[in-house]
Amino acid sequence: MNTRIKLALSIIVPNAVGFFSSFAVSGALVEWYPSLIKPWFMPPNWLFAPVWVILYTLMGCAVFFIWREDIQKRLAAYALSAFVVQLALNGAWSMLFFGYHAIALALVDILLLWVSIIIMAVLFWRIKRTAAFLLAPYIIWVSFAVVLNWSILALN
Repeated sequence: MNTRIKLALSIIVPNAVGFFSSFAVSGALVEWYPSLIKPWFMPPNWLFAPVWVILYTLMGCAVFFIWREDIQKRLAAYALSAFVVQLALNGAWSMLFFGYHAIALALVDILLLWVSIIIMAVLFWRIKRTAAFLLAPYIIWVSFAVVLNWSILALN
């Protein structure tokens, strides 16, 4: 496959997951979410969309570096599998939290997401360190999101 097509797909796929996850968010932002008690350190709502676009794009660039490697190699296959798993957990969080209002289940999901991102980063590190570094903002943001999810659960 052409390198440009791989790069485009690597960036489009995670952003598409974010885009489709936003459908679960949109209705809840108007009806359910405003009624929740939120922690004092909660960022403003407008910040989430641009942050996620940046994170999904960085994630896409990271996976592109891995995908360029020989995916027949076992380690690259594991790394790409870890990418798929964490992306599925990422997409599920919005549905759980905003779609089903299942704050506790969303917390379990985001904890599993955090672990899967760490595993993915370790695998990426072993293949291409640049790819692992690109995941650092994602790890930091999801760590913060774990604290937010836990705080909202505790306050509500």
